[in-house]
Amino acid sequence: MANQKIHSLDPIIDQHANILILGSIPGKQSLMKQQYYGNSRNHFWPILFEIYEREWIENYEDKVAFLHEKAIALWDVIGACYREGSLDSNITEAEPNSLEDLLDTYPAIQRIGCNGTKAYQTFRKHFAHLIDRYDVRKLPSTSPIPGRYNKTFEEKVDVWKDIFEE
Repeated sequence: MANQKIHSLDPIIDQHANILILGSIPGKQSLMKQQYYGNSRNHFWPILFEIYEREWIENYEDKVAFLHEKAIALWDVIGACYREGSLDSNITEAEPNSLEDLLDTYPAIQRIGCNGTKAYQTFRKHFAHLIDRYDVRKLPSTSPIPGRYNKTFEEKVDVWKDIFEE
């Protein structure tokens, strides 16, 4: 995959969504499955189910229905790039998604959560002018890859729940 350009997935969104969670770009397992946060070790789904006190949902279509029920949209800041493996630090030649078009099409979006440092940095690089129009927050990465600034699962839940509370 090192020399092959990868592309983000289509957004999961509908007209009721008022929170947009932006990742950087899906990892290898997610791209292979064509599912957001498809790596079973990723904390994204467990964090959401913990916040909303929901039992585990295995089926991806049911997870998507859960997002719609909670008015949560998913997409990525990066639309295409080159990357060996799944590490954000290996991303090169990143091209942003057409985020402004998405936000114009779905005006109910009020809050934007950037899942991890790379998503937030890329958002600021390409879309800093949107920070005044939306409540934009940097959230701790849900990635299962250990990092220098990793938080525990409980610490991640504490930070993430703030974006879902009105």
